Parts: sequence; C-alpha cells; structure tokens
Amino acid sequence: MTKSVHRLYLFTMVAIVVFVTAYISYIGYSYYSTPEVDRFYHENHSWFEPKGLFGHGIGVIGTFMIAFGVWIYIARKKYGFMERYLRLKYLLEFHIFLCTLGPILILFHTSFKFGGIVSIAFWSMVAVVFSGVVGRFIYNQIPRNIAGGELGLDQIQNRRRTMLEDLKGGVVFKESELSQLMNLELSGSDRWGLAKEFLKKSKANRASKREVMELLREERSLASKIANLEVMKKLFKYWHVIHKPFAIIMLFIVIIHVIVTVTMGYTWIF
Repeated sequence: MTKSVHRLYLFTMVAIVVFVTAYISYIGYSYYSTPEVDRFYHENHSWFEPKGLFGHGIGVIGTFMIAFGVWIYIARKKYGFMERYLRLKYLLEFHIFLCTLGPILILFHTSFKFGGIVSIAFWSMVAVVFSGVVGRFIYNQIPRNIAGGELGLDQIQNRRRTMLEDLKGGVVFKESELSQLMNLELSGSDRWGLAKEFLKKSKANRASKREVMELLREERSLASKIANLEVMKKLFKYWHVIHKPFAIIMLFIVIIHVIVTVTMGYTWIF
C-alpha cells in the first residue's frame, strides 16, 4: 500500500466514524435530548429506545463490529490467519476503526442511560477505546518489518544506514556535503537542518530535492524512534496490562447482556 493510498485508507475510516456519529446525533437529537422520564411520550420512542428497531439494531451492529474487530486481529496476530494477505499494521488500524465505531453505536443504543452492570461495561468500553488509541501511538514508535514484526536494534540501524546510502545515488549534494550528512553521530534533527542549508545552494531540480527531503524525513523519524526504542517497548509491554483486562470485562458483560436480551425475546429482526 503506497503512502497516498494509506492516507486515503485512514481518511476514509475517520470520515465514516465522524459521518455516522454526526448523522445519528442529527436524526436522534430530539429524542436523546429529551429528559429520560419524558421519552416514553416522544413520537419516536419506539424507534430510538434500546429495544426499538433502530436502537436495538445499532446495538447489534456495534457489538458485531467490536467482536469481529477483536477476533480478526487476534486471529492474524496470534495464529497467522490470512498472514499472506493481511498486513498487521493495516489490520491494527482496521481493528481500531471497528472498535471505535462499534462503541459509538452502542452508546446510542443505550440512549445514554447507564446503570448497574451496563455502566461497568460502558466505562470498560471507554477505557478500552482510550487505551487502544494510546496503544496505536506506542505501536507506531516501534520500527517494524513489512509483515509487522518488531525489528531489532541492529536491523533498525542497518535500515537507517541504507537510507543514508541512498543519498549518494542522486545529484543533489556535493561530495563534501554528503560526507557531513553521512555522519552517523549526527541526530536526525541536526542532519535535517544541515540538509536544508545544502539544498538551498543545490542546483538539482525540484523533484530530486523533494525526493531527498522525503528520504531525510523518514531517516529523522527513524533516528527518533531508535532513541526512544527501549522506552517504547517497555510502555507497549505495560500497555497490555491496562488494555486486555478492560477488554475482557467488557466482552464478558456484553455476552451476559446478549444472553439476557435474547432470553427475554428481543432478537431484533431475526
């Protein structure tokens, strides 16, 4: 997946979450903003209430999204499910998308009424979503191979050297400038600043300069990740201590809720 396609992929998922949230808020504003004691008399009560066709439906869809998002990510990461076709990085983003939109739908399903065991499930869900966003940030700080596996320090350093070696293939910098830029003792930020000075004097065309800047931007990012590698690995390890228990609590209570709902005869359209 190219960078432009990846950006479109991320933008599409964010746009869907924003659109769905805005749309349900718009069509249900009158009902959701009505005091709870008066909702029974609202003209659309039978549609938006938790056991109504719409309210129940978005609860079912939201629950399915969460369950599918968790299942497919675990199946790929732990058991190599469709490893040939599913890149872990992109699947993680899809997992976050489903497990963000799903809870939003469930929030509307409850019509913002929390109490008893449902409140535990809801706040567990909030903790899972929030910790998932934090985990995504930490995950991105750890350099990985194309399959999504963590790279060791030696592998990362070799990748960085390869990036710098690629600078020699162009005609943007002079030899004296290249020798300065190739100094591995330089930090990514220092190299970036030095390269910008050299580029101002370079007679290379704009496309070549843009290509070099993109390469140096990646190298600067990689240098920063190398500097923070051990810290991020420790944070990612401790992150599971927060994310997993809340996810298990949430899923356990959701299962109980579904069983009770089906037992009482609320089976939506099925």
